[in-house]
Order: sequence, then C-alpha cells, then structure tokens
Amino acid sequence: MVHQAGKGVKAGQVLVKLVFDVEDVESFKNQCAQGGLEFGPSHQADGYSFANAKDPDGNSISISSRGFTANRYRRANGFCPPD
Repeated sequence: MVHQAGKGVKAGQVLVKLVFDVEDVESFKNQCAQGGLEFGPSHQADGYSFANAKDPDGNSISISSRGFTANRYRRANGFCPPD
C-alpha cells in the first residue's frame, strides 16, 4: 500500500511512504531486528497497529496490520466471504 506522507513533510521531501501489510506487527519487528532492521515503537490506531523505520537508503517505511484488521471486520460483518 502507498500511504500519504505526514502533514509535516514539505514539498521537495519524500511525499510517499511504503507501508507493508503484516498480520502481527510485533512478531515482524522481532524478525527484522534479528536481521539488523530496527523499527521504532509500535502505535495503536482504530484497532490496528503500525511501526515505522528507515530502509538502508534512508527512505521511510512502515509496517501495519490495518489490512488484516479491515478484512476481519468485513468478514465478521458479512461484507466478503471467508478466506
């Protein structure tokens, strides 16, 4: 998913952040830490969690469980068939 950059980002800076959809943010952070990629603290928002980091080139990236949370909500409320 491509996520709009934060409000504090000015023109000429990075305008998008890559967000990778993961089911378990904490578990993924732990796996990445073993390989040397450290994410910042996890944040909670509207029933999902996310964390931010910089890739080796300094680009902002994020991991989020939002997509998994949205799919569980849709299935629970009859908006889509189960997997």
